[in-house]
Amino acid sequence: MFSFSFKDRIALHYIISTGLLISVVFFVIYQIIDHSVNTHINEDIMDEVSKHLEEIEIDPNDTYLIQVDQWRAREHNTVNVNPVFVQFFDINNQLIDKSPNLKGLQLKMYATKLDNKFIDTYLNKKPIRQIQVPLLDKNKVIGYLFIAMSLDDATMILKNLQDTLLIFFSIILLVLFLIARLIAGRSIKPVTLITETSSRITKDNLKERIPLPQNKDELYVLSKTINDLLYRIENAVEREKQFTSDASHELRTPLTILKGTLEVLIRKPRTQSEYEDKIKYGISEVNRLNNLVDQLLLLARFENQIQSVKIEKVYLNALILDILTRYSLKINAKKISVDHPFSKDYYVESDNYLVSIIISNIISNAIKYSSENGSISIVLSQKENTTICTISDSGIGIPKDDLNKIMNPFFRSNPTQHPEIKGSGLGLSIVSRISGLLNIQFGIQSEINKGTTVTLSFQRM
Repeated sequence: MFSFSFKDRIALHYIISTGLLISVVFFVIYQIIDHSVNTHINEDIMDEVSKHLEEIEIDPNDTYLIQVDQWRAREHNTVNVNPVFVQFFDINNQLIDKSPNLKGLQLKMYATKLDNKFIDTYLNKKPIRQIQVPLLDKNKVIGYLFIAMSLDDATMILKNLQDTLLIFFSIILLVLFLIARLIAGRSIKPVTLITETSSRITKDNLKERIPLPQNKDELYVLSKTINDLLYRIENAVEREKQFTSDASHELRTPLTILKGTLEVLIRKPRTQSEYEDKIKYGISEVNRLNNLVDQLLLLARFENQIQSVKIEKVYLNALILDILTRYSLKINAKKISVDHPFSKDYYVESDNYLVSIIISNIISNAIKYSSENGSISIVLSQKENTTICTISDSGIGIPKDDLNKIMNPFFRSNPTQHPEIKGSGLGLSIVSRISGLLNIQFGIQSEINKGTTVTLSFQRM
């Protein structure tokens, strides 16, 4: 099996289509010339028929030529470029006369059904075209006039034309193939450039980009698409690197604190209360570490989109109340008032477990960033085919410049200004990922020292 390059395949396809077109054109040309030549011969034969019919005298007893000597002295006694052969038969198929150029030969007589029709035959192994014309006297056949013309010249012309067309056809195809191959080579040069550039792109070299062609054609679109893909891959790799670095840092911090606490405990004897305090502090760091690992695993699961979505009827009222019950100790500890004026039951078609993660993270953040005696408002509403859940708090708020960053993993807004508030910076990132997975519109608005409002819009399926 032959293997052609892309350039050769383009040239081959071009040459096949062009060859078919040229062959059709050459065939038409040949047919036109063939028809023209044969028509000309037929017309010459019919002219000879008309001329010789005028030279025939017919009486009831005999058929003969007028001025026989002059007739024999004409062009028929020599072989010209296109000799004409003439022959007369009576009703009994007896030869009356013939042109001298026939010499000892005679034109063959055919069945009467071929009268007045052109017949291609041979005379002394030479191609001729003849016609046999019945001579009539009072609608009675009394003899035949035979006119024949040599086809040597016509055959030679058509044969030379055929050979010429075949030779030119081969030469044209060869020249067109070379030209097509050259043009194809130049046309696919950007593809070669794309291949060469792509071969230089590795995991350690994602900065390389494919030069865009000047003409905004299909190759331009291809190059731009690949460059866009490279940008996305580079950003994804950078995010993964940043995620790995941040995760390592976040995991290392409680481990370092826990290690330091334990080292302090073994340096010298301590009172029981001191041991209890340090152990409680260590347990809190272990809990924090455990929570961080759970969030990392959850985020990684949704990042790789291996979480199967189970669509079911989710009752938002009951779900929110369950989450508030779960956080009731924290809510009571900070004396936060929670307002949830549900006017009716609301439900959506979604994944109950994933929706609970979203709302739980949002309420957890609202509690965490609310000051003592703060307030949280949870409102459910319906607008056409959309169910809207709005969760507002009166907490510390988020700077305007940080609103576009809070979805990034491990990002925390002004952590140094509020060191008492512990967090991993993964909550809203998880919310954003799950919202995208469930096709939930997620929006957030915030103002410093006034609070934050999170909106979840559930589209009816």
